Amino acid sequence: MTTRPAAVIVLAAGEGTRMKSSTPKVLHELAGRTLIGHAVAAADALDPDHLMVVVGHGRDEVVAHLAEVAPRAAAAVQEQQLGTGHAVGCALEVLPPLDGIVVVTYGDVPLLTGDTLEELIGQHAAEGNGVTVLTAEVDDPASYGRIVRDSDGAVVRIVEYKDADQSTRLIREINSGIYAFDADVLRAGLSRLTTDNAQGEQYLTDVLELARADGRRVGALVTGDPWQTEGVNDRVQLATLHRELNRRLATRWMRAGVTIVDPASTWLDVTVTLERDVVLRPGVQLHGATVVREGAEIGPDCTLRDTVVGAGSAIVRSHAVGAEIGELASVGPYSYLRPGTRLGSQGKIGGFVETKNTDIGEGAKVPHLTYAGDATIGDGVNIGAGTIFANYDGVDKHHTSVGAHTFVGSNSVLVAPVDLADGSYVAAGSAVTSATEPGDLAIARGRQRNVKGWVDRKRSGTASDEAARQARARQTDSDVVEGSDR
Repeated sequence: MTTRPAAVIVLAAGEGTRMKSSTPKVLHELAGRTLIGHAVAAADALDPDHLMVVVGHGRDEVVAHLAEVAPRAAAAVQEQQLGTGHAVGCALEVLPPLDGIVVVTYGDVPLLTGDTLEELIGQHAAEGNGVTVLTAEVDDPASYGRIVRDSDGAVVRIVEYKDADQSTRLIREINSGIYAFDADVLRAGLSRLTTDNAQGEQYLTDVLELARADGRRVGALVTGDPWQTEGVNDRVQLATLHRELNRRLATRWMRAGVTIVDPASTWLDVTVTLERDVVLRPGVQLHGATVVREGAEIGPDCTLRDTVVGAGSAIVRSHAVGAEIGELASVGPYSYLRPGTRLGSQGKIGGFVETKNTDIGEGAKVPHLTYAGDATIGDGVNIGAGTIFANYDGVDKHHTSVGAHTFVGSNSVLVAPVDLADGSYVAAGSAVTSATEPGDLAIARGRQRNVKGWVDRKRSGTASDEAARQARARQTDSDVVEGSDR
């Protein structure tokens, strides 16, 4: 940064009726941030003396959200939406007297970057402009305001679409609504705004014409990336911009050494971190603060949120939230790792396993068909198929500890609270309620008793009865043959 702005003002007071939502427009999300979250991230990159967000519709929700994602941002309230000029005036009423550059941007332009804003104020300062507007040339200008230049190419004014005649509407250079102002030019222009226009509002765009009339230079930065000027007005545009942002994220990561087999089916948040030689297979979604370390392979068909995946690990067709997966570990398919799951290096969580608030040690295996909740599973443990950690008694949660290199047989229930010592064994089909000593075998099941002739008496005439009769007949014939041989 060579020029630090005195303030960045983000306009975010509109209702966004075309979203048809009870959620304020700027709180709709794409790529892991709300629209306003993207806007303040770009603004904060300039390190302004003041960061001000103008709020109106849904102000309480927006202000509460800003406190979470941008604590340094202050809010100014626009009680009535009387135009962009009025909105900026509301911000200046709250801000202290400013001297320097004031940047104005919007809360619904999610692809705008801090680099572009830095370029805008850099050009503004270098050219000695009173106002500099960010513009773009597009094939379909639609309802955007048009940039009107004189014969020398200087910016004369901006004409809003509803106020434009047919010839003006043919202009392809559009106004993004994003500006850099000298503070004195902005104050002087706002004080003279009128509502003499098609919408009966105070247009911020009119400040440019007023500045030019006062002899101040009006410049324009034409961006080569029109996507950065695109706003969100409905859910179609939200999806379109999300898709474009996702494409850019995928491209950036692939150029950084990540293999993304099918970028079209891979969705990434801006807050995700990937290391080189990571492989993302089709159908992968990575959200929140997810980190994937070098050489790990994710997918196909995985969703990870706020999850750390160790180097060289593999996850297949599984879902994880708030989990930590160690190096060279494997997960899936069809498993669900809930918050608090920690899988040690070279550990395994197999198919159809659910875990929650559970530490699984180095080299330990939970191969299939298991629920493990509120547990500590030591190094080298093997949990047999169909094991249930019964952690909830209907009122409270309880903890289970399984010592190192313990073997739990299939179809067992570990009834918490219970501690299995190192080197223990649990016989298959046991319901374990008491602690073991090192090297014990726990057997907790009833002795088998076979009731002779039960099918004859209770299921006579069924297919089972007939199968049993035929089996007995074959057994009798076999006994006769064996007897004649003797």
